[in-house]
Formats: sequence, C-alpha cells, structure tokens
Amino acid sequence: MKSEKEHVTCNLRSIRQAKGLSQSELAARVGVKRQAVYDMETGRYVPNTVLALRIARELGCRVETLFSLDEFEDEKVVTLVEEAVGANARVSVASVRDRLVAYPLDGKWLLNDGFQAADGLLSLDNGHVQLLQGARIDKKILLLGCDPAFAILGACTAFRSADVSVQCRFASSRLALERVASGCAHIAGTHLHNLPSVESNLSFARKMLPKVGATVVAFSFFEEGLMVAPGNPRHINSVEDLARKGIRFINREPGAALRTLLDDRLAQAGIPGDSIDGYEKLVPSHNLCAQMVAFYMADAAPGLRAVAVAYGLDFVPMEAVRCDLVIPSDFMDLPAVKVLLDVLQTRSLRDELAALPGYESSCTGKVIGEV
Repeated sequence: MKSEKEHVTCNLRSIRQAKGLSQSELAARVGVKRQAVYDMETGRYVPNTVLALRIARELGCRVETLFSLDEFEDEKVVTLVEEAVGANARVSVASVRDRLVAYPLDGKWLLNDGFQAADGLLSLDNGHVQLLQGARIDKKILLLGCDPAFAILGACTAFRSADVSVQCRFASSRLALERVASGCAHIAGTHLHNLPSVESNLSFARKMLPKVGATVVAFSFFEEGLMVAPGNPRHINSVEDLARKGIRFINREPGAALRTLLDDRLAQAGIPGDSIDGYEKLVPSHNLCAQMVAFYMADAAPGLRAVAVAYGLDFVPMEAVRCDLVIPSDFMDLPAVKVLLDVLQTRSLRDELAALPGYESSCTGKVIGEV
C-alpha cells in the first residue's frame, strides 16, 4: 500500500480578485515578482510560511483560507482490465468479489454521448489507483453489453435509489460474458438470436460460464438488421444484396451477436463472406457502424433499428431478438442488483423501452432460466 497523498488547493486568485487587486499589485505589496503570484494561483508553487503569512495579512484573511490540504484515499491495488494510455489515466473502478477492477474511460466506454466522471486515476505502474473524492465503488455494479437502452436502465436504477449505481460499458455479447466469467464485471448483456427449440442466450451463457451459476433475465426485444443510407439509394433489401458489385459493407467483429445473425443469414443464402466488399472491415460498436453509413463511407452495416433512426438512416430488418441480462448467483443479493431487478418490473421502464424505435418490452423482467 502506498502512502497517503496530500494536495494543496489554492484559493488565492478568487480572494485577490474580490479585493480588487491585480497580480502585480499584490506581488509588490508582499515583496515578490508577479510571476510568483501567478505560479501560486496555478498550483505550480507553494509559498513558504513567511510569504503565506504576508499574503494573508495583505488580503485580510487566514492562511488556511488561502491554502488548504485535500486528502486523498490511499492508493489501492487494482486490476486493469483493458490497456490505458498515459500516466494518470482516468478509470472507472468497481469491486467484484473483493477485487478492484478498472476500465479506462475511453471511447469504448460510451453507450451515449459525453464523458463519464472517473472513479480514480491510475498510477504510473498501472497497478494502483488513486480513488477520487466521491467515488462510491462499494454500491456500484458494472454492466457490460451493447444494448443502447442499458443507459436507460442505469438511469432508472439511480432514480429509484440514490445509494446505488449501475455503470454500463459497451461490449459484444461474447466479451461481456468472458468478462463476467473472469470476475471483471457483475452483469453481462447478450442478445443472440434463437435457433429452433434453442434459447440461444441461455445456451451461450451456460457455455461461457461453466463454473459460475447465474440467472438469465430478459431485458428487451429489439429489431436487428442492416442500416443503409437515407432513402436506401443502393436498393439494399436483403443480405443477398450485400454481394452485389459496388456495394460497400462495414461489419461487426466475431463474437458480436449481430455478426452471428449476419453469418447465419449469409450461410442460409449460400453467400460466402469473401464475396462481400468490406466483410473483413470491422468496427466495434453500433454507433461506429451507423457513422460509417451516415458519412457515406459505407453503403450498409449491421445494426439496430433504434440506432439507425437516431442517425437518420433507413433500416432493412432481419430479425427481432431478445436481449437478456446474465447475473451470477453470488451477485443476486448485492444492493444494486436488487434495485435493478425491481426496476425491471416497473411499468415506467417498460413504457420507455417500448417507445424506442424497434423495441418491445413485454418480456422485460421475466426470468428466462438458470445456468
């Protein structure tokens, strides 16, 4: 464990300005150069005791009002799940089975626009994290998946109980289950399309979590298909059209549920992937697929109807699939999980999900099975 850190907060600028003094005027009164005042106000320089007392006397306040110590928690040992770039990288931290895990707050984190507040900053060796003031990792759960509506679930959980929180990070169905299996997340979202007489999400969870008992709970139904340019100028009406000459395609990575659906449909149609221009050009999210089509860098990409509508695109449906939450048995009694399960039973959440283009919520909160 590393030693406790202290940081000096300087309130000199606001107090000086309230007194109507410039940096040069204050510097002349206390016998230093203007640059010294500037350096104090920007945190580059901490004055000695004599200078601090002179400044306090000139400004008519106490030294403690000008300069104060912020105490940070001890640095904690942390497991960095994905690579972070640079020192003091901003990370989200969660406690999973008495181990702290951290994810960098990069673009892959976002299920919606805007930056997320960090729980901590990584140390130079990436093996420790300095928790920031206000971090509530003890009451937080981490949900991995790629349903954009998970952000709504997180917000509704926070509305219902201010003591808990759900943080959502974008991940394919396979990656989400791998992270839960390795103890790097609490809940995985998966949305594989069902095969005849097979509950695919349940079967996949059982395969990916052979040593972890879990409950599979339905979250939503949504339409999956192909996102195409407004007005569908290339007349793409089925997966067969992707093999036409001149059609530019952008694909999702192996392990993504949409990629699995696409590959099944191509196999049924007898179309090899290498006959499609762009089949091997991969992007890791719904939003990036939509952006490629919206910026006319591709003619078609796999995605959700709701995402297509959000980007002003047209949509060619393939199948309505169910998105499920896979929750390990030992997490079912966590306070945040209990609140989340209660939220899944509310009419307000179901109504909001049903208002999203291509979504249907009659299954929300239903227990699909155990693995």
